[in-house]
Amino acid sequence: MIELRPADSIHAANGGWFQARWHFSFADYRDPANMGFGDLRVFNDDRLIPGAVWPMHPHRDIEGITYVAEGTFEHADSLGNGGVLLPGSVQRATLGSGMEHSERNHSQTEPLRFIQMWIMPAVRGLSPSVEQRSFTRDELRGWLRPVLVPAPGFGTHGTPSHADAVTVHQDAVMYAGMLGPAGHDGVRLRHGYGGYVFAVHGSATLYCEGAEAGVIDEGGAAKIVGCERVELRGGPDGAEVLLVETRVG
Repeated sequence: MIELRPADSIHAANGGWFQARWHFSFADYRDPANMGFGDLRVFNDDRLIPGAVWPMHPHRDIEGITYVAEGTFEHADSLGNGGVLLPGSVQRATLGSGMEHSERNHSQTEPLRFIQMWIMPAVRGLSPSVEQRSFTRDELRGWLRPVLVPAPGFGTHGTPSHADAVTVHQDAVMYAGMLGPAGHDGVRLRHGYGGYVFAVHGSATLYCEGAEAGVIDEGGAAKIVGCERVELRGGPDGAEVLLVETRVG
């Protein structure tokens, strides 16, 4: 099953200092039929105006995943962690037993765009922690690179891994890639797992088992269930894509 989700079909939110597309129910957007995809509970495409701050707020028992798409992302939390991340960076914030955190646009002149995901952890009450890594465009070019993989003890047989990837306390994987029209060698999804694909920049053509399944426009997404081999090809100007693999059955 392939469900294409064009960008203009995804819920739009506008708070003045922020604009967002919320892919699943979030905050005041409630849709009982759209509560997530497997262990992926939240997928937000967020944009902040220059200098904007999403104030400190608490969470528990969430693996907060951030992918920086444009601008400079600044993190702060109640444990004293901080830092600035550039495009291509991935951060995992384990909010476990409880932690406050904030997202900020570090720039006073340029907008910020980042993808905020919540993956539900396999274990509740984990000690709060933060892990992050920046990937260059060259590191992502021409393939779907695992940039988020299960922490030791949280994966299962056949789980993809990569030494440089950020870890998450769940059996989930996120790939990122900068793809041209030639595409890549493909990704194999494990039995019982599905994929959530998102086009960060540009459009991408999706293939399932070698057959074309549709085009994902910029800001659009696709749910993939029951397809073992997934391939993506960028349009004439290329595409930056994310693919989250999560259990769905």
